[in-house]
Amino acid sequence: MDPVIIVGAGPVGLTLALALARQEVPTVVLDEGPGKEEPRPARTAVLRPDTAALLERLTGTALDHHGVRWTGWRAMRRRQVVSEIAFAPDEPAPVHIAQHAISGLLRAAAADQPLVEIAADSRLDSIEQEPSGVTAHTRGPNGTYWRGSYLVGCDGTRSTVRKLQDIRFPGRTAVERHAVAALRTELPWTDQALLHRMPPWRSSGPFAGEVTARPLPDGAWRLDWLLPPGKDLVTPELLVARIRETLAGWTDGSAPAYDLLDTGVHTVHHRLARRWRDGRVFLAGDAAHLLGALGTQGLDEGLRDADNLAWKLASAWHHGPHEALLDSYQAERRAVVAARLRATDQALPGRRGGGGLRHIVPGTARGHDALLTDGHLGRGALGAPGAYTASPLAPRHLEGEIPVDTPRGAPVSDVRVTAEDGSFVRLRDRLGRGTLLVLLIAPGTGVWDRKHWVSAGVMPRLAAAVTALPHPAELLVAESYPGAPAHSVLLVRPDGHLVTALTGVRPAALYAAAEATVGGAVEEGVGVEAGVR
Repeated sequence: MDPVIIVGAGPVGLTLALALARQEVPTVVLDEGPGKEEPRPARTAVLRPDTAALLERLTGTALDHHGVRWTGWRAMRRRQVVSEIAFAPDEPAPVHIAQHAISGLLRAAAADQPLVEIAADSRLDSIEQEPSGVTAHTRGPNGTYWRGSYLVGCDGTRSTVRKLQDIRFPGRTAVERHAVAALRTELPWTDQALLHRMPPWRSSGPFAGEVTARPLPDGAWRLDWLLPPGKDLVTPELLVARIRETLAGWTDGSAPAYDLLDTGVHTVHHRLARRWRDGRVFLAGDAAHLLGALGTQGLDEGLRDADNLAWKLASAWHHGPHEALLDSYQAERRAVVAARLRATDQALPGRRGGGGLRHIVPGTARGHDALLTDGHLGRGALGAPGAYTASPLAPRHLEGEIPVDTPRGAPVSDVRVTAEDGSFVRLRDRLGRGTLLVLLIAPGTGVWDRKHWVSAGVMPRLAAAVTALPHPAELLVAESYPGAPAHSVLLVRPDGHLVTALTGVRPAALYAAAEATVGGAVEEGVGVEAGVR
């Protein structure tokens, strides 16, 4: 079987390549550049707990060593602290990290992965599809033809793949503009992020009344000033004056010493590709969508694209294409991103001083600030990971289905589980292997050796049901899960989204849910015990 061709060696493309390699699918990554990314301290990303965990699984490296996991968040309006949140040491918190650090970790992991081939200086110029595969041609020093089973365009805003497939990319241009500075200095707080709206000091030049500060390693910070609508030029002199003014305002005196590392102007566009799949060709990341206002980072969503697509492509690569499963990538991911764009577009007038938020959060500016905080922290409609509630893969009318604190289609909580070998691991550690996860809630099992409970109670019957599922599955046991009663059974997708929760062991309902999750009926004998249908 031919490898999957991935166009673009940015974080999304490399994440997809490593996610597929983890499921024993070979890939060729076509890198237009020379094979490395130049450091840009002002080009950073805020990763929510689910995407940070994804990168840590794929790279085998804790992101805390390369970025800053926030210890807290503070929102201010004028001189008043509107809200202040402290994250406990073991509580999930956003991670702020330079994008070149992410790329470096992914490239290092890819270099150690024999199933990933990165072809540098390879610029795509044509794609041809056939019923059995796809052929891509690249030009440059290493120009040649590449044969693949599928092709995924992770080649960014100006995606060549999207243009070659004649896929429209409608939306809005310059929804927001930010002046950005990365600098090393000492601020009154450590490892805490700050959103300061309408600061009391007098500003000059083309700057609106909002600034965000996010910590980086080694005492560095990224500062973003929201710019008013228009195309006013931000000169170096104006930016330096704004830096000094802001630092002096935060330290109640003269500006502290600082070392300016990098500057730039970040323009936020909102666009959504009409189609994310065209036969054997897919789009992911900035090639498929552009968003990034209110703290919602486009890279976060691009990584979720890769996580969603990887297990579906792996299933098709190993077992033959299930069109419903492959089609679900667009149905799920496009719907989630579209909903986030709608929510953000509704909130933008309020952020710019209008009344656009009042129909969402009635009342005072304090409520508006709370909405913005949710966006920055990855909560609510503006920031939380999307739930695939209307997914075409969602099972219907399951006997014994019960509600838990995680809605159907939403990412599961990262509880401690016992694996089949008796080891204690986090639930997220078992994701991304291409297998379904079946989680039994059994209080008390954590204090007993596995040999005492693995053959007791409902375990033998559940183990037999898991073996008979129409897709490879792993049986896990947890002491508890939020909102789940004892002896309930949860079915989790390979990308960590909840399929269903059942009361007790119900083999028929479990089988039906698993079959729907992988796109419907499968070929006879694929992951199914002989004689079990």
